[in-house]
Amino acid sequence: MRVLVTGGAGFIGSHIVTALKGRGHDPLVLDALLPAAHPETPPLPDAEFLRADVRDADAVRAALRGVDAVCHQAAMVGLGKDFADAPDYVGANDLGTAVLLAEMAAAGVHELVLAGSMVVYGEGRYECPRHGVVRPGPRRAADLTAGRFEPRCPGCGAELVPGLVGEDAPTDPRNVYATTKLAQEHLAAAWARCVDGRAVALRYHNVYGPGMPRDTPYAGVASFFRSSLARGEAPQVFEDGAQRRDFVHVGDVAAANVVALEAAGARPAGTLTAYNTGSGEPHTVGEMAAALASAHGGPAPVVTGEFRLGDVRHITADSGRLRRELGWRPAVGFAEGMTEFALAGQRASAGAVR
Repeated sequence: MRVLVTGGAGFIGSHIVTALKGRGHDPLVLDALLPAAHPETPPLPDAEFLRADVRDADAVRAALRGVDAVCHQAAMVGLGKDFADAPDYVGANDLGTAVLLAEMAAAGVHELVLAGSMVVYGEGRYECPRHGVVRPGPRRAADLTAGRFEPRCPGCGAELVPGLVGEDAPTDPRNVYATTKLAQEHLAAAWARCVDGRAVALRYHNVYGPGMPRDTPYAGVASFFRSSLARGEAPQVFEDGAQRRDFVHVGDVAAANVVALEAAGARPAGTLTAYNTGSGEPHTVGEMAAALASAHGGPAPVVTGEFRLGDVRHITADSGRLRRELGWRPAVGFAEGMTEFALAGQRASAGAVR
């Protein structure tokens, strides 16, 4: 299969290219190598390479010639710094996706795998002893400042028990990045209906692993901690460190993309199917920081009590659908993966676009 991988020189994209080649496919990489993401030219994947922006319709049109499917990874990632980032996020993520889909429609390419994100759910799933499953609103700055980090029942104020989110849960993006990731899914669903195409959105959890960019305000928390350790500094853990996340190895995410591409013909045309893509083993942010620091040889993490508005408290999802329907299984466990990541190299980053 000839597969166009947008953002294929980036962290996740480069691992996908390697996984595709390992399965005998023919990847073509389209990546702008923007200085914000690549202050120095990264090692390019062992594949045909086109340096171009996904928002460049002429370049995308040329790249799609002879292509059977598209794996769309190009995006501006992370929470960002403040709302001033909003135009850049919308331009890179939503305009870029719209240009790509329009050119796919014109070229008759009907198979798409999209890099989605679990951030589309907002807060995770919670149960109240009195009211059952509830959806707490955004956390208030006053509560966070006072160290009250756990969401409370909106009906009675009781403590809530976090659980796993399924793909059919309502979406509730809590920041600009999350909003653009949900908009990407809506665009892909509209494209699928219009052209009788098939789209998959893999809603990634907290992806980590070798080659993750360092020293960037846009990367995930695993990158923050690993960068600190590389500088000989203690990882700074926000809130109380008890935030629950699902840390999934980049090699497993790459394998999920390949599985989704190879199973394209088994899905009905005209649809988008979302799959949570996580390890299935929730861990706290504090546990992750401690595992990295231990494997790296210290220094030990420091819990600061600081917070970022827009962060959610707990978000862990049920990835059972991906296992049941596509047969995907994560191969890298938490302890093994964190030990590898603690000693692996990171790529240089000035901090914005994957």
